[in-house]
Amino acid sequence: MGSADLAIGTGKEKSRTVARGMVTANNRATMYASRLLALALCVAACRDANGKQEKPPAPQGSAVAVATGSGTGSGSAMFIPQQKPPDTPPGTNPDYVPAEFKSGMARWKDTGVYVDGKPVGFLDFGELPITLKPTWVKDKVSDNKPPDCPIEKCPGWKWSQARFYKFTDYLKAIGVDPKRIKMMHVYGPKFSQTIAVTAKDLQRKDADEFMFRFGALVGGKAIPHVPPNFGNGKQPDKIVGVMIYVDRKPPTITRDGIELDGVPQDGVPYYGEPLRGGVRIYLDDKLATIVKRQELDPKLAKQTPDGELHWSFADFLKSKGVDSSHVVEGWVIRDERRKEKIPWDQLSKMTFSAGAQASGGILLGDGQGIRANAIALHTRAIQPDELPVIQPDEE
Repeated sequence: MGSADLAIGTGKEKSRTVARGMVTANNRATMYASRLLALALCVAACRDANGKQEKPPAPQGSAVAVATGSGTGSGSAMFIPQQKPPDTPPGTNPDYVPAEFKSGMARWKDTGVYVDGKPVGFLDFGELPITLKPTWVKDKVSDNKPPDCPIEKCPGWKWSQARFYKFTDYLKAIGVDPKRIKMMHVYGPKFSQTIAVTAKDLQRKDADEFMFRFGALVGGKAIPHVPPNFGNGKQPDKIVGVMIYVDRKPPTITRDGIELDGVPQDGVPYYGEPLRGGVRIYLDDKLATIVKRQELDPKLAKQTPDGELHWSFADFLKSKGVDSSHVVEGWVIRDERRKEKIPWDQLSKMTFSAGAQASGGILLGDGQGIRANAIALHTRAIQPDELPVIQPDEE
C-alpha cells in the first residue's frame, strides 16, 4: 500500500471513528430524552381528579442538572431541586417545620430568653413584659414627594421616631438585676456571631444604646442595636436567642460556636433543645408554662357532641404547677397584639380546644371560641395606659 492509499485508509478509519462517536452521542441523547419523557408522563399521571399535581419525590442530596440536546454538548438543562420540607399541614402555623427537617439554626425559630438555662420569655412584640416601655429614637424615613414640588420644599423624607427597647430595661422587667449578670449572650444567625456582654458592660454609659427593635416595627424578628466597641464587638443582623447567666458558669464563644467545659453546645446550655411553638402562658410577665397540642392528655378532656376535645383551663394550669390563686385577669394575645381582657372568675371556668381550626393556637370557650396564640395572666388589674400604643407610622 502506497502513501496515498495509507492516507486514504487512515481517513476512512477516522470517519468510522467519528461516525461511531456520533452514534454513541445520539444514543445518549435518545436515552436522556426517553428519561425526560418518562418523568413528564409520571408528573402527568400524578395529577388528581381536580387537576392538582402531586409532586414526585425529589432526589436526596445536591441539586442535579440533566442535560438534553443533540449529543454535541449544546442544549438546555432541566433543574431538579434538592428535597424540601412538605407543605404546611392544614390548621398549623405557617412557619411550621416538621421535626425531621429541623437542623442547625432552623431550630431557633422562636427567640427565647433563658436565665441559667431556664426559659423565662420570648422576644415577641405581643409577649413583651407589660412594664417594659419603648425608647424612641429619632429616625429619618421616606415621604411622598409630589412630582411638581421642588426638592427644597419636598425633600422626599421626614423625621419620625423608631421604637427600640433597652436590654437593661428588659432585664429589669423580667426580674434580673443587670449588676448580677456574669455574662449575657445574644445569639446571632450563627453561634460565632454571638454578642457577649458582662455586668460591667451593662453599667457603661453607652449601655443605653444596647437595644433591640423588631423587623416589622411592631412585629417580626428581633434585631439588635449594639454601640461601637461594646462587649465583644459583634454586630449580628438579627437575634435568635438570649442566654443570661447569673449563678451558673457561662459558656465560651469560639470561632466555631459555643462551648461549655470544652463540649460544643448546639442547643440551650443547661437546658437542651430550644423551645419553639405552642401557646405560651405568662404569669406577671414571666413564662409559666406552654400548651403543646401533642402533649395534651385526651383522658383529661371532655368531648363535645361534634367530637371536639375540650380541656379545663384552670385544671391545665394546676397540672403544670402554676399558682393561679392570686390571678385577677388574663389577656388573650393574638397576632402579636393583646386583644381581649378576661376576668379570672370567667377565665377560670373556661375550657379550651386545640384542634385544627385553632390555627396553631388554642380556642377558649365553646363554639367558635376565642383564638389565642399566647395568654398573659396578671395578679393585678392592668390599666389602659399601660398597654402598648401603636403609632400611625407603625401600622
